Amino acid sequence: MSLNLFEGIGIEIEYMIVDSNTISIQPVAEIILIDSSGESVCELNKGTITYSNELVAHVIELKTTKPEKTLHGLDTLFHKEILDINTTLSHHNCVLLGTAMHPFMNTDKETVLWSHGDDSVYKAFSRIFGCKGHGFSNIQSVHINLPFNGDEQFAALHTAIRLILPLIPALSASSPIADSTVTGFSDSRLEYYRNNQNKIPSIAGNIIPECITSKDEYQTKIFNRIYSDIAPYDSDAVLQHEWLNSRGAIARFDRDSIEIRLIDTQECPKADLAICAIVISVITMFVNQQITSFEHQKKWSEKNLKKILLTTIQNGGCTIITDREYLQLFGIQTTTCSATDLWKHIYTNILSGDQSLHYYNEEISLILEKGTLSERIIQSLNNNYSHENMTTVYKKLIHSLKENKQYV
Repeated sequence: MSLNLFEGIGIEIEYMIVDSNTISIQPVAEIILIDSSGESVCELNKGTITYSNELVAHVIELKTTKPEKTLHGLDTLFHKEILDINTTLSHHNCVLLGTAMHPFMNTDKETVLWSHGDDSVYKAFSRIFGCKGHGFSNIQSVHINLPFNGDEQFAALHTAIRLILPLIPALSASSPIADSTVTGFSDSRLEYYRNNQNKIPSIAGNIIPECITSKDEYQTKIFNRIYSDIAPYDSDAVLQHEWLNSRGAIARFDRDSIEIRLIDTQECPKADLAICAIVISVITMFVNQQITSFEHQKKWSEKNLKKILLTTIQNGGCTIITDREYLQLFGIQTTTCSATDLWKHIYTNILSGDQSLHYYNEEISLILEKGTLSERIIQSLNNNYSHENMTTVYKKLIHSLKENKQYV
């Protein structure tokens, strides 16, 4: 039986496995994914949290086993599993690292695909797109899964999610560095992600999904087009499934939910869940038509929303939003506003009475006052972009993950 709107929340968080001393990536996820009989598995149920493999062998995903009713305290359950995994990894001189991109991974030389179980999907991706690039092998993210029951709820949820997507990088960007270089993008992960399947543009579209209000319309406008476009490269139909869709939010009708994919992994689960909490609260606000009607929400084109998204991918919270109509969606009447100030307005004026956010108040406030993790990483490097200094800073981020404390 399908859950109704906001009756459950699914969270997925991806982490890198790195060498404890050098922080170089280590493709050893297989030592974590071993069942009680000693067999290698692709998924391991640990109770509330389940581990699973990803495309590459140095990344492991932790996810809620089933939808949870609240995010309150969920960070502690993720943190417990992180500590358990680190105990196992310590015997191999390895440890988990957060953030959305490794700062100096050489993807051409260090990419190792997951090779256990049925790896036909990964082999197909590699054959078609070539997975030895940052857009496939060096991106870690947090996914939020929100349920719906029927077309009416789907339409309300999907429409609301579209509107908040452009603002997410201004809160969650954690990937300012790739190839040992400051990329010029606050959210380098999303810059690589949005271009990693350019060979078949329909797969990711404009990242902002089209305005669609029913399952049938989604099938016609998105799935059918994607499957048709990839068919010449995928004769065995290995990839022709809902998860092939790579928009920033994707409909999963196989489980009656929408998956939001634009959040960068943070330095600790408390920060990850804090961002999830405020994003969900804004979506709830739109679904409830607190400021703007559903009919008005539907008028926004993916191309106009993408324009804002591209600026937040590059500039994060420092983005100056000049689209007055977008600002009016949040009750702001000025002609311009920084993305950080918009988030502050949302948090202090619109969501101030939202009890679900109180548990994560400290973490949300720190991000709004001290900046995104990308900003804090750059500040810590202090114009010294040597390999040694990057290693020092990212070792501190390893400590943040161990302690479940934000990095300042």
